[in-house]
Amino acid sequence: MATPSPGYAITVRVEAPSSSTATSGLAAAVSAAGGALTALDVVESFADRLVVDVTCDAVDSDHGESITKALTQVDGVTVRKVSDRTFLIHLGGKLEVNPKVPLKHRDDLSRAYTPGVARVCLAIAENPEDARRLTIKRNTVAVVTDGSAVLGLGNIGPAAALPVMEGKAALFKQFGGVDAWPVCLDTQDPDEIVSIVRALAPVYGGINLEDISAPRCFEIEARLRELLDIPVFHDDQHGTAIVVLAALYNALRVVGKPLDGVRVVVSGVGAAGHAIIRLLHAQGVTDIVACDRHGAVHPDGEGRDEFRRWIAQNTNPRGATGSLREVLAGADVFIGVSGPNLLTGEDIATMAPDAIVFALANPDPEVDPIAAREHAAVVATGRSDFPNQINNVLAFPGFFRGMLDAGAHEITDAAMLAAARAIADAVGPEQVNASYIVPSVFDPEVAPAVAAAVKHAAHAN
Repeated sequence: MATPSPGYAITVRVEAPSSSTATSGLAAAVSAAGGALTALDVVESFADRLVVDVTCDAVDSDHGESITKALTQVDGVTVRKVSDRTFLIHLGGKLEVNPKVPLKHRDDLSRAYTPGVARVCLAIAENPEDARRLTIKRNTVAVVTDGSAVLGLGNIGPAAALPVMEGKAALFKQFGGVDAWPVCLDTQDPDEIVSIVRALAPVYGGINLEDISAPRCFEIEARLRELLDIPVFHDDQHGTAIVVLAALYNALRVVGKPLDGVRVVVSGVGAAGHAIIRLLHAQGVTDIVACDRHGAVHPDGEGRDEFRRWIAQNTNPRGATGSLREVLAGADVFIGVSGPNLLTGEDIATMAPDAIVFALANPDPEVDPIAAREHAAVVATGRSDFPNQINNVLAFPGFFRGMLDAGAHEITDAAMLAAARAIADAVGPEQVNASYIVPSVFDPEVAPAVAAAVKHAAHAN
């Protein structure tokens, strides 16, 4: 199922003979090596040679090297340099700070800084609530991680997590107009994390917890929610759950099945799985079977933490036992937030007619989506190179925008359900089909709709 991706785009600068077939030979070499050519630019031209930038997508880093080698084998071609386009956009980081007010002369300085700023400080000291009105607090979110569960890379630490947190902050600004900043902590002790975030909180209007491993993430979130008067949102849990529910609303519209009548199997009971199950349960889905590496979760299981015990006590009403493959038979919906290549197309074939498959492990899903599509009516993944990408960007920018605008701090099931419905409704009745159950992350109407729904739910609470 491996296909070339922009995530592995390279630009190879080569020298080639100045013949009429030079560029076509380069294009043919990329194609023969399995690359996806996206641009071919002549950057210098001489009587006897051309300098050409060959830009293409590869499957992975090794494939990029294979494409480069294939170009060197074209007659008369030499490679000058190879640029990894993903690394290029990260050079120097992806964020910067810009002042919102002019600082051109002494009058500006006297108001923005000393002596005028002292009056503002005293006003906030007298009325601390004014910090939301007179500082960046009202529109600023901390993206907090300890680097313990970064993407599918595992425990790679805070420094290695920083590029992801920078990207998250950029998405906050691009899609929600929210100023966010990475806070990567060099500790994985829950007590220290809670203490540090609590101490940092006066600067921020919200806390977005990110890429913190389970079950510590549950404890950290719960304790911070008790301590702070600003929203604390673990995106790996609640952002994922919101978008999954939104996608499920529309997938069920495609197949004509009711939400409260479907059998759902969830693979993975970590942060995302736990939140998905809880939100589905809150929406009235009663027949859910959760699976961990040992198979179906049920009340008789031993050695579980309190969060898995909740799952065991509130799911699996039929008392199903056995492996993931075994409990999948006859199910209407499969939601995978676990690991790669756990199922085959043949396993999907055992599901109920008009089955729905959300295989969300990244970068390699639980089942090959092409194989799943042979047997399921609707298939979604977390990848950008297949239809129906379940992407948290649809949720968190608008969700925080709504919470900040409402001045609210309690994140409720009602707010999350409202966000999910807003995302689903962004796909109109005339648009929804098996290949389009969630809107594009670039749809400019999504974040404002989510923000409005969350703000209304927060005010109604």
